[in-house]
Amino acid sequence: MLLAALLLGLAQQPSPPVPAAKPQPFASIVVEPAAMAIAACDADTDAVVTRAELHACLARSFAAVAQGKPDIGYIGYGDWALRWLGDANALPSQYGIDTDNDDRITLAELTAEFDRLFDRYDADKNGSLSRAELLTIRSAIPPRPPGKRR
Repeated sequence: MLLAALLLGLAQQPSPPVPAAKPQPFASIVVEPAAMAIAACDADTDAVVTRAELHACLARSFAAVAQGKPDIGYIGYGDWALRWLGDANALPSQYGIDTDNDDRITLAELTAEFDRLFDRYDADKNGSLSRAELLTIRSAIPPRPPGKRR
């Protein structure tokens, strides 16, 4: 009886308040999907990706989707992007890669786009990409939520 009264008393006590969730902090260092894919091409695990490593990696990953065919359609590219970029809709998009607008993507077109990205990321122009070069540093201050004042 005493135990039942004790349990009933505990059950009637209000639960402690749940603290408000803190907002997600502003990310000042991010990795673009293409940069993440390039980093995964580091075949010799030296934390540096060369253009040769990138080309070999693109050829292997493209072959896995193309299954012996010389090109892939946009759906096939979406499958490739999901696996290598993390999302079927991540950039670079199939429309930017398909330079001849035939609704098909060849390894040459994919390689040309990633060569362009490689050149953009290669800040020191030494022909290889370090992890630091693959990061994007954001310096902008995040926008304030509506209604918030200083």
